[in-house]
Amino acid sequence: MSFTDVLILAFGGLGAGVINTMAGGGSTITVPLLVFAGVPGTYANGSNRVGILPACLAAVLSFRRLGVSGFRDSRVIFLPVIFGSLVGSVLINQLGDDQIERLFAFLVIPIVILTLMPQKSKPKERESSWSSPTMILIFFVVGIYGGAIQAGVGLLMVLTLSRSGFDLVVANSIKVMINALVTVIALPVFIFSGKISWGPALVLAAGLTVGGWLGAKWTVEGGERVVRWVMVVAALGLSGKLAGLYLSLIHI
Repeated sequence: MSFTDVLILAFGGLGAGVINTMAGGGSTITVPLLVFAGVPGTYANGSNRVGILPACLAAVLSFRRLGVSGFRDSRVIFLPVIFGSLVGSVLINQLGDDQIERLFAFLVIPIVILTLMPQKSKPKERESSWSSPTMILIFFVVGIYGGAIQAGVGLLMVLTLSRSGFDLVVANSIKVMINALVTVIALPVFIFSGKISWGPALVLAAGLTVGGWLGAKWTVEGGERVVRWVMVVAALGLSGKLAGLYLSLIHI
């Protein structure tokens, strides 16, 4: 790993950490950066998660320091996400990256469409537009996606949490807590399978952690209006990734 690779991973991680905290989809940046730095594609997914964990923990602490936390109202979705992440992390090691990504090309886009559908009315108080069984099922699928692929899962969480009645700032504070739990569950699977390149992973982790802290600060300071713009950019990136998956499916 050259000095240039170190700089690219550190500063790329910083930017991705901000994006991950304010919206999601930062892994669509960091995974290619790891590959660019010489990490094999089969190792990049697991290596990326080494940095996701401290970045999420830094963001959680930053949100709490600023008085933002939705933990009490979101406990019902933690278990389905955790179980889903365990299933996803096992699946990715059994099926391989290409197969699992093609599977989720079919599963994730309907969730994005569903969450973006306009609600009939804007509730005065936090109120979910989904029934509890529907919410549990959706967050279970999001958990599987996060455990398997990681890239874009933060954006999916924010969208689903927003649809569940949370404002975007609180939704982001909940998202980083869930992401930390998902990573705690999934990371050991990658460690025990030996699919982590520790040098590049730790350099990336340093940048991601600083970005996570700053992202939480800017989320609270900027409010929903700023977060929405960051989400638009992140959504375009995720849509491009999934669109590419669909095009690859057409040519199979």
